[in-house]
Amino acid sequence: MQATVTWNKQMGFSGQTESGHHLAMDAAPENGGENQAPRPTELLLHAVAGCTGIDIVSILEKMRLTISHFEMDIEGERAEDHPRRFTSISIHYRLEGDLPEDKVRRAISLSKDKYCSVSQSLNAEISVYYSINGVRSEDPL
Repeated sequence: MQATVTWNKQMGFSGQTESGHHLAMDAAPENGGENQAPRPTELLLHAVAGCTGIDIVSILEKMRLTISHFEMDIEGERAEDHPRRFTSISIHYRLEGDLPEDKVRRAISLSKDKYCSVSQSLNAEISVYYSINGVRSEDPL
């Protein structure tokens, strides 16, 4: 998977995803931005919710259960000191339909522990390599 992200001046960036979608990111005015787009950390919370939501819908459908409505509230707590990473993420799931609680719990558990690549990536040791103007470093950052 790959993406292209372009600086748009100040703290604004725009991206083109591999699947052909455009997105934008910006910082708050107090951080030099113009508040023209979501913060990268906001997008990360949405990515966690979207990933787990897709998993849960897929799992419940495989259980032959029908969802009539599904919403999530997601809240992230961040460290005070830099890099101000997320220290906890809470998701409140609101589902409607003929959905036995034990089946919904199972779907959430499977998403959290096995399927959601976004939330699993938050806990992973990831090697980050870089290149500058076409010259790749041999060592990760």
